Amino acid sequence: MAFLRKSPYSLPPAQYGGARKRVFIGLMLGSCLLLCLALAVFLILPWTGFLGVRHWLPAVSVSVAAAAMLAVLGLCLSLVFHIYTGRPLPGGGGVRHMTVRLFFPLMEMLAKLVGLDRAAVRRSFVKVNNEMVLAAREPVRPEQLLVLLPHCLQRSACPHRLMHNADHCRRCGACPVGALLDLRDAYGVRLAIATGGTIARRIVVQARPRCIIAVACERDLTSGIQDSYPVPVFGVLNERPHGPCLDTLAPLDAIEAAIRLFLGLGPAPGRMVAGSVAAASSAPGSK
Repeated sequence: MAFLRKSPYSLPPAQYGGARKRVFIGLMLGSCLLLCLALAVFLILPWTGFLGVRHWLPAVSVSVAAAAMLAVLGLCLSLVFHIYTGRPLPGGGGVRHMTVRLFFPLMEMLAKLVGLDRAAVRRSFVKVNNEMVLAAREPVRPEQLLVLLPHCLQRSACPHRLMHNADHCRRCGACPVGALLDLRDAYGVRLAIATGGTIARRIVVQARPRCIIAVACERDLTSGIQDSYPVPVFGVLNERPHGPCLDTLAPLDAIEAAIRLFLGLGPAPGRMVAGSVAAASSAPGSK
């Protein structure tokens, strides 16, 4: 059925360490079930007489618990529909925020209980978030787009401090920062380097962008996406050939493709860009 057609903004798992959105959906449904079971206990307990409650309390508990269960199920199913089709249900504009805030901590706890790798769960979350951001995107002006980078992209032996001013970079080519500054200059977007979550939040508050392209590890992207709402964040996973937080790398083609997409431009002429992001520029609803 056309109503249940798969989202045209679906991104390939290869760009997210093999993560699939079915991991996110499965954990979210499991968390929803656990919440409903907890609410069912709240619903049933007053009827047992164990608490010695007043005669009117069971009816109140049924009403409250039933309404809460319907709300939880509605939020969950609405987000599943949004993830699968790329289209929110009517009136569901805030469902992504409410559901992620409600379910994601439970999802991480459930993943730990069933033995799932936390990094894999976070990669799945980033993938799902990116697909929803692509589905809802609108072109922005260059000065409204912020490219937010982690300081670990800078070569660890570099003597220059870039946190307060990325233009201190000498663009020697020893790390990706110089090439990313070239992208900034070519497209006129804003670029900042953060040393941690607190600095990143301060940069976002000061810059007030309409859209963010953030490069980071799974943990920082997950927290940053949640903290930055309602500003949409398109997450790009960094590469860590030397381990976490040391001389990391960034997929430059994927970042350029995302920049062009959010600026309302097509794929870079004469250049191979990340297939998933480039394909989204021709998807229905692209500007």
